[in-house]
Amino acid sequence: MNRFQTTGLGQDDFAEMVAEDVERALAHYDEAINQSTVVSVGKIAGSIASAVTSLSPKHQRAIDTIHADLPGLAQKFVRALAAEAARRSEAGTAGLPVPLSAGEPPSPQSDDLESMLIEDWAGRVAGSTYLEENLRIARSTLHRWQRRGDVIALRKGGRKHVFPLAQFVDGRPVAGIIDVLKLIGNPRLAWLWLTRPAAQLDGRIPIDLLRADQVDEVVEAARVFAPG
Repeated sequence: MNRFQTTGLGQDDFAEMVAEDVERALAHYDEAINQSTVVSVGKIAGSIASAVTSLSPKHQRAIDTIHADLPGLAQKFVRALAAEAARRSEAGTAGLPVPLSAGEPPSPQSDDLESMLIEDWAGRVAGSTYLEENLRIARSTLHRWQRRGDVIALRKGGRKHVFPLAQFVDGRPVAGIIDVLKLIGNPRLAWLWLTRPAAQLDGRIPIDLLRADQVDEVVEAARVFAPG
């Protein structure tokens, strides 16, 4: 028997209750916020709260381990939602579905990512100058890693590439990047998959597992995820 059964409150009711509380708080904080936006944000918050209650203790503890990063992750998530909603609005498509109750947000496709700012979905990125000055990675070494597929390089602008910082530990790319790239192919889709909760890994984040040397598990999950 779960906590909803013992309290007599269903998950949908709980989500609605959280949504209403969030809507009231937003309206009280800033009356200028568009009402439809307030309702949408309330639904997102309710869906997240409801989904968290269904997590196993193991996954709840996993969330606790990234407690300090949650504000930043939330901001990135909201910016990504806003960018995708704007893109769909400009294209004349329907409103953005957000199946948070299923455990993870929808993943943009390659064309979608091209239209978004890299920082809005990829996290902190840096060019070769920053990596050389701060992580002591020589440009020649970085380019060799890039040619071999040891690192994920994201095109920014014409021929310029930037490198997500989360893939580096102690000045070197984490093991497993090359295998994920070979399986998924597109660097942007590969990095998107690596940095989002993966259904193939019970909601865990692949890059976090690679940083913890759990390479085999991530590679097998990427094999399942990879198209074709």
